[in-house]
Amino acid sequence: MQRKLIHLFGFLLILTISIGFIENPFTSSFVDQMKDADVTVIKKQDPLYEEIIEKAKEYQVPAVNAEIHKVWKATPGYNGLQVDVEASYKKMQAKGTFNEDLLVFRQVKPSIHFEDLEASPMYRGNPDKPMVSFLINVAWGNEYIPDMLETLNKYHVKATFFLEGRWAKENPDMAKMIVEAGHEVGNHSYSHPDMSKLSAADIREQLSKTNDVLKSVTDTTPTWFAPPSGSMRDEVVTIADEMQMKTVMWSVDTIDWQRPEPHVLVERVMSKVHNGALILMHPTSSTSESLETLIISIRNKGYSFGSLSMMINEERLSTTNTKSDN
Repeated sequence: MQRKLIHLFGFLLILTISIGFIENPFTSSFVDQMKDADVTVIKKQDPLYEEIIEKAKEYQVPAVNAEIHKVWKATPGYNGLQVDVEASYKKMQAKGTFNEDLLVFRQVKPSIHFEDLEASPMYRGNPDKPMVSFLINVAWGNEYIPDMLETLNKYHVKATFFLEGRWAKENPDMAKMIVEAGHEVGNHSYSHPDMSKLSAADIREQLSKTNDVLKSVTDTTPTWFAPPSGSMRDEVVTIADEMQMKTVMWSVDTIDWQRPEPHVLVERVMSKVHNGALILMHPTSSTSESLETLIISIRNKGYSFGSLSMMINEERLSTTNTKSDN
């Protein structure tokens, strides 16, 4: 009888240990790791998997850091591209052959970002980014703004409007109309002075008064400042930066204040448009009449449109399976 009890106790002990082993989370984790290891071994034995790893190098596009360029000053960064080997393998596994069209990419961020840069004006976006931005300075030209907004809306183009503070105070409904249409609003000083000749105190007053008006009228706080006529000195840029605003200039000028014929304006821009172009314009008859043709022409050259904040966004516009030129 005693021997039977010993055998029974031993059986129950073994059973308890076995159940504990099966339910042990560390055991489950170990088993899962072994399964993953088996899958990895299978992949590594598959010539297709190895081929994807090898060819992935050809499609890699390095991320571009933001920098203070010696000519173009503050320049945004741009994401790079890497082949997602695992995702690409899954898509090609069914046929078992390498197919460039089935490659899956992931974006790689740069290590230095636009917001990391010291105070410096921005003249263009990243030269690898096929986007342009319309910078529309507003201190007059009310009669042309509704038509321009209608055209921008028709083609789903978002622009950055730089509003003079005095103008926004006198035309609150029109300022609201610009924001409600989905466009970005920037600071264009309060009374359009030559910023390069102002004292530090006057610079701050011009910027803060405009920000106060825009906050009151449009409920937005500008993060961009465009000096009237592009006139500035280093202290202007530094003070704007201290007030959480980046200073922006332009790389393509419509010179629309001279009221050129619409076709002249279009030709002027199209001869100079480029990746990351910042195109300066104002609400004038020339711009209003040429805007539709200008948008279509720029799109036909393969560029997209975006506000300044969209321009400095590091996200690549497309992950097209294109080999790096580097």
